[in-house]
Amino acid sequence: MNLLSRCPGSPLNRRMFLHVGAVGALGLTLDHYLRLQAAEPAAKKPKAEACIHIFLPGGSAHQETWDPKPNAPVEYRGPMGVVKTKIEGEVFNECLPKTAAIADLITVCRAMSHGEAAHERGTHNMFTGYRPSPAIQYPSLGSVVSHELGVRNNLPPYVAIPSMPAPDAGSGYLSSAYAPFSLGSDPANPGFRVQDLALPNGVTPERFTTRRTMLDAVNAHFAAKEKSDNIAAMDTFYQRAYGLIASEKAREAFDINKEDAKLRDTYGRNPAGQRLLMARRLIEAGVRFVTLTYGGWDMHGNIAAGIKSQLPAFDQAFATLITDLKDRGLLDSTLVMVSSEFGRTPKINGTAGRDHWPKVFSVVLAGGGIKKGFIYGRSDATASEPDQDALSVEDLAHTVYHCLGIDADKKLMSPGDRPIDIVREGHTRKELLA
Repeated sequence: MNLLSRCPGSPLNRRMFLHVGAVGALGLTLDHYLRLQAAEPAAKKPKAEACIHIFLPGGSAHQETWDPKPNAPVEYRGPMGVVKTKIEGEVFNECLPKTAAIADLITVCRAMSHGEAAHERGTHNMFTGYRPSPAIQYPSLGSVVSHELGVRNNLPPYVAIPSMPAPDAGSGYLSSAYAPFSLGSDPANPGFRVQDLALPNGVTPERFTTRRTMLDAVNAHFAAKEKSDNIAAMDTFYQRAYGLIASEKAREAFDINKEDAKLRDTYGRNPAGQRLLMARRLIEAGVRFVTLTYGGWDMHGNIAAGIKSQLPAFDQAFATLITDLKDRGLLDSTLVMVSSEFGRTPKINGTAGRDHWPKVFSVVLAGGGIKKGFIYGRSDATASEPDQDALSVEDLAHTVYHCLGIDADKKLMSPGDRPIDIVREGHTRKELLA
């Protein structure tokens, strides 16, 4: 215990002097004792203050993105070429040249693995760190972050761009107050505006304040009559909505038109570019966790054409995001994760595509306490299964929470007052940490 911690700025009291007297008997002077107390290390600050989770729905092929196999037989390696990266001896898909040029700032985990080959179940794994259960709906990473870290700068702690991608991205057994705030439309759309951030026509600030006062009275009445998650959650949503509408700075965070036009061009005037740019704006303003989706990666046929139509825009946007965060001094405090529900089959199928394959695929991490310029884990020669350092969904989630300063071994209470681990049977992969 710090000697002065009970009464900062006040004189030493009798009990403190008695304590020091006992220490003095061990040969320590008061001066020496105070110096030792001052030298005590402060609690370790988490590396990441926020997280951007970029989800590629449909199951993106690791072979056509982060883990090509140029030396494998053609039926395994597929029809596409590769590009050298800034990580010596490592290559990415030919459509990732801009990301290859900033590969020294990211980590690619090439041995992600789980056992769920259905889209819904694989998505649940990647958003929650749990296998699906018929008995309980687990909360998503973003909802747990919202629950544990709370509101900052009058902004919702958890935002989905453009909307919540699946029920698995929601609050699960936690109160619906921890569900994501959805933008409601795509920031790449002309005339984009976030739903419900402005006062309706004809409603003045004074009238708005009167309505708020009346609603508070109604809420208090019903809250006194019964306990309900819906009532508490709605009250929380209203309070956050009031904060957004009342705070010009908070509203401006959602206004992508405030961004420099040249930077918008650099990200790309398309869904990938504008969604990633919006994520950066929100994180910079104070949002704790942003989930965004881009594209459709369920490429059972003609995978080369599918990749060429979707990956270049992602490449431009992702490389710009990492560079932009770095230039603004935000990369070290922002964890960025790129994931998908699973990978694709080792062999090209009869329609020149690949099918569902959860045994091995890739996840990308950057910033927020993660190593830079690192390849973690390895798939075998045909990208069929992990060959080294297989990464489970539990360990990935545990590592993400660790970077954000959240104790993943902590137990949260379900509605039936049953304690449930934030992550069960997972541990932080220290090899991934800077």
